Amino acid sequence: MTIEKAKILDNETLTSITKKSKAYWGYSAEQIQKWDKSLTITQDYIRNNDTFKLIDNNLIIGYYSYFFKEGKTIKLDNLFILPEYIGKGFGKQLLLDFLNRMKDEKIEKIILDSEPNAESFYSKMGFVKIGEFETSIKNRFMPIMEMKL
Repeated sequence: MTIEKAKILDNETLTSITKKSKAYWGYSAEQIQKWDKSLTITQDYIRNNDTFKLIDNNLIIGYYSYFFKEGKTIKLDNLFILPEYIGKGFGKQLLLDFLNRMKDEKIEKIILDSEPNAESFYSKMGFVKIGEFETSIKNRFMPIMEMKL
């Protein structure tokens, strides 16, 4: 198992992982289609954002990406795992790799917008909910989470 920088041409694989992982939480195919633009990882996205993939037996099974914001803040923009690997420690492995990379950066906090079903995962890893916003689905709120370093 290795974690390495994603290649530009990994974009379709990462998009597929994103959509399958999102669907794992019970969202309909119609809803996934409505979110198509926000769930698509383009070559430009990989080119412009730090993106790392988790590889198991030559198969990309997950990834994360982040970018620098104003001040000394980093946004964890994506962290997705193929559904058959969810709940087996691979998400934790990706998040720990990300946090380890942040040790070399001069940042004060990490922020993220959590899938509502993943809020407890991020809480267990040390993130705190600091707000939320309503999504395109009525009465569905996306937690905004933060970790101060």
